[in-house]
Amino acid sequence: MLPTHRPRRNRKSPVIRDLVQETRLTSHDFIYPLFVIEGQNQAVEVASMPGIFRYSPDRLLPEIAECVELGIHAFAPFPGLGDHLKDPLARESANPDGLYLRTVAEIKRQFPDVAIMTDVAMDPYSSDGHDGVVNQETGEILNDASLEILGQMALAQARAGADIIGPSDMMDGRVAWIRDVLDRNAFQHVSIMSYTAKYASAFYGPFRDALASAPKRGDKKSYQMNPANRREALRELALDEAEGADMVMVKPALSYLDIIREVKNATTLPVTAYNVSGEYAMVKAAAQRGWIDGERTMLEVLLSIKRAGADAILTYFAKEAARVLRRE
Repeated sequence: MLPTHRPRRNRKSPVIRDLVQETRLTSHDFIYPLFVIEGQNQAVEVASMPGIFRYSPDRLLPEIAECVELGIHAFAPFPGLGDHLKDPLARESANPDGLYLRTVAEIKRQFPDVAIMTDVAMDPYSSDGHDGVVNQETGEILNDASLEILGQMALAQARAGADIIGPSDMMDGRVAWIRDVLDRNAFQHVSIMSYTAKYASAFYGPFRDALASAPKRGDKKSYQMNPANRREALRELALDEAEGADMVMVKPALSYLDIIREVKNATTLPVTAYNVSGEYAMVKAAAQRGWIDGERTMLEVLLSIKRAGADAILTYFAKEAARVLRRE
């Protein structure tokens, strides 16, 4: 008996395939992570992330201008600091004349209509390389002692012009703490995009290479989530919602598509996902060896993240993908 139902009828031509396409990528879906370093006229490629550079501020601004022309309007800068600026209490994180806050302010001055998402965590500024305060005797990450530092960091970023504060530290209670600090200082309009389900992943290696931010001892498993856990993500989501998060995030993305879908189904808040450095590096390495079609794989990866439920995607592919999507 020949089939009555023929799903292939909806695939028979490009026009029909476009008509019934369920998920679409656009440049408006992307938040572009950027690395900023001190100096002048610096554009240093990250060895483990082909095509991604650490920029001095004067070179970062033209890069943003190119991205804006491609339709990317959201950026997430991260600072690469010298060890001489790091200490156990991350004091440089609140220095208005320091590299990071100075750069955020200049981006907003030159591009007032873009959205800047800043990173709240101690590791870029910490001589210990951890996201919170370290007990120097025991190595324990001190949750409550970290909150004051994280709050002051977030406030300094808001003063510099941040549109969205991104707490990536995974300390308990930090969303409520930061919301209170921002509100008490008349920054009620500044959003919080919480790194809600941030897993202790092996996929962060190239990022830590780019910023030299790996822990000096121990690991981050006492505060980042166990990759084996799914329900725990929903507990973190419920807490972030109750504490006042405006948006929530799953990180990494590609190996956690099930978590993105779980979170999407459980919240009415916008859901973002971070397509992290290791996920980027794998695609680039395989493409360089000719094992995969890098462009098609890039788009398939991003499409899968959006299909899983992400409303926005932090991705190092943003600029490249925007070019391809414009061409198509």
